[in-house]
Amino acid sequence: MKIVKEIIPYLVIIVIVLLIRTFIITPVQVDGSSMDPTLQDNQILLLKKYQKNYKRFDIVVIDDGSERLIKRIIGLPGETIEVKDQKLYINGKYVKEEFEHDETDDFTYEGKIPEDHYFVMGDNRDDSLDSRVFGAFSKDQILGVTSFSLFPFQTFGSIES
Repeated sequence: MKIVKEIIPYLVIIVIVLLIRTFIITPVQVDGSSMDPTLQDNQILLLKKYQKNYKRFDIVVIDDGSERLIKRIIGLPGETIEVKDQKLYINGKYVKEEFEHDETDDFTYEGKIPEDHYFVMGDNRDDSLDSRVFGAFSKDQILGVTSFSLFPFQTFGSIES
């Protein structure tokens, strides 16, 4: 009976940690250079799974079925996207990207972004497989938003978005 009383606090802690990691917040690791210079390969971030109201330029983690991608939301549902002369146009209006990123070749997303879908791109535009290749991602594929870096320690803190 004494052993059961000693084990119960540890079991409670394990259950709480599992619940937090499953539903609230979990660490994710950057894999590759598609988000350079904002994020670096092997950087550890905190993913907020509870945040589901996505905004333009949020950094999100997407489950594409085979791997997790870390990208930036560029286009929202119902919008048209075009890059012309290295400038981003949403619904025909110029939108300034306030974060550091590589230039990209001109392109147009065909038609409007479907309802409950988002157009995402990496900040390292020349080395990013993103919505320009895969098309828009559904809201269900987005696991959450990341805006905080844990490791390496020189990157610890808020991520500019």
